[in-house]
Amino acid sequence: MVLKISSKFEFANVKCTSLDKEFDEFEYCYIKSVNRSYKYVSLKVNLLQTPIRKVKLQVGLYKKFSGYRPFMYNVTVDLCRFFKNPKSNPFIDYFFSFLRPYSNINHTCPYDNDLMIDKLPIGFVQHQTSIVLPFPEGEYFVESRWIAYDIQRAVVRIYGTIS
Repeated sequence: MVLKISSKFEFANVKCTSLDKEFDEFEYCYIKSVNRSYKYVSLKVNLLQTPIRKVKLQVGLYKKFSGYRPFMYNVTVDLCRFFKNPKSNPFIDYFFSFLRPYSNINHTCPYDNDLMIDKLPIGFVQHQTSIVLPFPEGEYFVESRWIAYDIQRAVVRIYGTIS
């Protein structure tokens, strides 16, 4: 007997916070609902002190139990090194697999242009969270903390629900 299990992902919210307004500033950060089935996330951060040659990324996955709790991963990686060898960190590589087709963040240092995620669609995220690496039902958020020159500069949280 073979059972087919399917899940549905929905974006709930996106929050982008600049922690150093002299270093970076979010031009936009939103979820756009085109119709009932097509939604996407877009964001753009203007880098004000380029080129940036030293960047770390801390990514954590949180699931709502009684409040949000860490779920499976909380990883910090040197992005300049990571993009030279993406297979060196499978979780960060999985995280960037969500962004790779929709972002300009996919290159080694230095970063000398504004960074953006352009129209990351709900269907693509649903495929990644149900087919590529299935997740249990629940409310989640992914928090990414962007660290340049060992100072936290920005936080991006993307909230979603899997049902």
